[in-house]
Amino acid sequence: MSLNIPTAAELFEKGQTPDVLFWVGCAGAFDDRYKSVTKAIIQILSHLKINYAVLGPEEGCTGDPARRAGNEFLFQMQALPNITTLNNYGIKRILTACPHCFNTIKNEYPALGGNYDVQHHSQFIQELIDKGLLKLKGEGEFKGKRITYHDSCYLGRANDIYEAPRAILEQLDADLVEMRRAKKNGLCCGAGGAQMFKEPEKGKKDINIERTEEALNTDAEVIAVACPFCMTMMSDGVKHFEKESKVRVLDLAEIIAKSQI
Repeated sequence: MSLNIPTAAELFEKGQTPDVLFWVGCAGAFDDRYKSVTKAIIQILSHLKINYAVLGPEEGCTGDPARRAGNEFLFQMQALPNITTLNNYGIKRILTACPHCFNTIKNEYPALGGNYDVQHHSQFIQELIDKGLLKLKGEGEFKGKRITYHDSCYLGRANDIYEAPRAILEQLDADLVEMRRAKKNGLCCGAGGAQMFKEPEKGKKDINIERTEEALNTDAEVIAVACPFCMTMMSDGVKHFEKESKVRVLDLAEIIAKSQI
């Protein structure tokens, strides 16, 4: 798929401002697996002819890992240039696929002068469906498939977003099944709080293995996620149990991109 993705700088030169700024995030830009999620979101935005843009090379890490690891100085060093860039372009609405970016920009940037309407892509897609702008195929590759959804900590417990991802999946002609621990009682994938960037402490079992077991116990054919960290941890869990040929780990955006008309 050929992508012609506008940048905020290009629109600024024309005296224009995007209606939506798509915050790609580090994983969406650099992680080979998660790049497909970025492409899926671009596909949805382009399909609906939404006036959007990205920052491109002007986008830096939000600073979330630094703050979670306790380095407040580095967090502010990373956050302030982003806020300056966003404000210079007059950005009002931000869309992101990463709950960590979502939480940081939405809840922590305002204290540093960055005030925006921030949406996670699950909220954004649900809104498009509710308005009738995004229609899904009645017959698709997920028809009759068992799908279980893994709640991201920074989307769920941190921001109380539980229904939007499920409302999206309920639009499919599929069988949505819940894990034993779900929603407010959901188990972390093991990567939050900057744990993604270190080896786990010694114990009887890694958290992602425990969580993947719960997902596999639902007999789901698809594990739906909405976070790049969760994508990595759950995918590693599926590989640990050698279930790659039977169980796919897919982001909500990928599922919708494959199902939209």
